[in-house]
Amino acid sequence: MTKPEPAFGIYIHWPFCQSKCPYCDFNSHVAEHIDQVAWRSAYLAELDHYAKETSARTVTSLFFGGGTPSLMPSKTATAIIETVRSRWKTAENLEITAEANPSSSDIATFEGLAEAGVNRLSLGVQSFDDGALKFLGRAHDSSQALAAITKAKQIFPRISFDLIYGLPGQSEAAWADALKDALSLAGEHISVYQLTIEPGTDFHRQRVAPADPELGAGLFEMTREILQNAGLPAYEISNHAQKGAECRHNLVYWRGEDYVGIGPGAHGRISRPSKDNYDIEMTLAWRAPGAWLGQVQKSGSGLHKRQKLGLSERRDELFLMGLRLAEGVSAERFQRQTGISLEDSLNEGALEALIGENYLICDTDGIRATEAGLLRLDAVLAHLLSSAPELQ
Repeated sequence: MTKPEPAFGIYIHWPFCQSKCPYCDFNSHVAEHIDQVAWRSAYLAELDHYAKETSARTVTSLFFGGGTPSLMPSKTATAIIETVRSRWKTAENLEITAEANPSSSDIATFEGLAEAGVNRLSLGVQSFDDGALKFLGRAHDSSQALAAITKAKQIFPRISFDLIYGLPGQSEAAWADALKDALSLAGEHISVYQLTIEPGTDFHRQRVAPADPELGAGLFEMTREILQNAGLPAYEISNHAQKGAECRHNLVYWRGEDYVGIGPGAHGRISRPSKDNYDIEMTLAWRAPGAWLGQVQKSGSGLHKRQKLGLSERRDELFLMGLRLAEGVSAERFQRQTGISLEDSLNEGALEALIGENYLICDTDGIRATEAGLLRLDAVLAHLLSSAPELQ
């Protein structure tokens, strides 16, 4: 039986937002004026640039992220999707996701996105509590969130929405009630993130305190239990879905497969056959929107940096991403992506110690984190990789 071709994704970064949320450290910007014709032309030019070396691949997912991609004109989204379909082979079940906010202006664009070809919508709801939404700097209220979900379900075959927990003063009981209310609106997929305070954000400058670690751990465990019992088990640390409804595009990242990154600050991973069965390059676009646009207009690509990843770098990346998944790091996939076995890439003593502490499981399928390991994943990864041998 022929093995299926590895997944291959394309990410489109739209960097603009109506306002900057105080917790957001993404590459997002507020702009008074956007030259839509110039931006549309730039996206298409960069797609052409990467198609020249990857057109033999079959695109399995296309993801519009941001920023707020629903602010992108539907004409631009249509042109991008049509270009992808004309430059690459596309999977029969091609997943096309767009992120959107629940504000009234976004809701008005839903039909245009669907007509462009978007078949999965990811809504940045964050909360159904008006006080929490105000604290988070969101531009919508709870009634708009409800309206957006209702409208999205009528238009898109697949939807998801995000929630944030661990807000100052939030108790386990309050979050349990909020989560159960949200489940009455959830469909096949939901993403749930604990509030983190990142350097450079307004919350960091305001010295907003994150949840106490012990409370945060309790909220994390409770979230997993409630969603598991509701038929939405965690397939990744922060993402829950019915079986078969996982976000296929994000699985490309977490499983270490190839993808092309288009737009300001976008990352990419492109592999090619080599005599050692291992050759993968990372790509990074110029981060500032003006710099990216100018570079594309000048050269046809917004590429800022491109370099081959060393085998140790690749190993570390595959573990940093893969152990976030419930399935863990696949032994078969790791061998294909690196040319070496999982066990040969690690320090045996460190791996056995983490298994003995019940933080990791290692079997013929691969290596994955236990529930206890997921609670301490940063520390588990630090111990596992700091002791790992240098690979040549």
